[in-house]
Order: sequence, then C-alpha cells, then structure tokens
Amino acid sequence: MSTLVMQKAPSFQAAAVMSDNSIREDFSLAELRGRYTVLFFYPYDFSYVCPSELLALDSRIKQFDERECEVVGVSVDSHFTHLAWKKTAMEEGGIGSVRFPLVSDLTKQISRDYGVLSDEAVALRATFLIDREGVVRHQVVNDPDIGRKIEDTLRTLDALRLVERTGKVCPADWEEGGEAMDATPAAVIRYLMDFEIRS
Repeated sequence: MSTLVMQKAPSFQAAAVMSDNSIREDFSLAELRGRYTVLFFYPYDFSYVCPSELLALDSRIKQFDERECEVVGVSVDSHFTHLAWKKTAMEEGGIGSVRFPLVSDLTKQISRDYGVLSDEAVALRATFLIDREGVVRHQVVNDPDIGRKIEDTLRTLDALRLVERTGKVCPADWEEGGEAMDATPAAVIRYLMDFEIRS
C-alpha cells in the first residue's frame, strides 16, 4: 500500500444515500471542493465494529460542520444496502438516520484507487483527510477489527486548519488551544527545552 498524502485525492462519481435517505446516482467528491472532507472507508454494512464508528461520527457531525468539514462514508455495499441499514432500528443492528452520505463502491474501484482494498474483496478501515483544494493531508488505515477514535480525526483536522491559518507546525500531542511552533531551528530548541522542563 502506498500513501496518498500530499497528492490529489482520487476523484470518483458513484451512487450514494444522502442524509435525507434520498439516493444520488452521481455523487461526486469534486462537489465538496472548498471544504475539508473526511473520507471514511469501512468494511461492510450490517457488521460489527462499523455501526459503532458511523454512529460515533454522526454524534459529532456538528463539530465537523463547525470546522467546515464534510464527512463521507464508503463501503463496497450497494446503495440499496446502505439505505436498508439506515432504515433498520439500532436495536436490530441498524444505524438510523446518520447525517452524512454513504457511498456505494460496488465495483470496488474507489477502494482500489485509495489503496485500501483488501484481497480484492473489501475496504479496510481507512480515513483520509482531504483539504479544501482536494489534496490528501492525512491518512490512517486500521485492521478491520480495530475501531477508530473520532476525537483523533477531529484533532488532526484542527491541526491542519491551524497549519493553514498560521503557517506554523504542530508538535507531538498538540491539541486545540495549544501552542504551535515556528518551523525554525530556534523554535525547535525552545520547544525541546520547554519539553524537558515539563517532563
């Protein structure tokens, strides 16, 4: 698997179930240009870890929106299966009315283009953070059995927004409200000296 970081995100057009349960046959990544995008691959509808992740994303959708960020889910299921999953009650394994598009990658070409198709069968649990110009700025791929922490995605989005806003860089463990660092040797030395004092 090769990284897409610092490259243009592969474009696609595919059927998707929208937040209002309508079906768009021609949903396109390109239409999200101008906003940040979290492109969120998961293995299957009606599975085990996947509903916990989609519901966790949905519970924070306002936080993504406040950061000018769209969330888009992708799996190899059909849009009909996505819709059935949304219409299934949570107590029966459904995800209810999640408020972001679910894209059908039935041909598996989107997963293949993003380098996350496992054994030509299913997408791995992968997250891509795409900037407003359509460039991938962060990616993370998990084993299918390991769920993601949505707060990590929000923190990385905050870091990207800070870097773009200030031209500074984010040191290890940076969080919103923390101090960024100038990309200079002197700033690194100051940071390391402060780190030693804090340790």
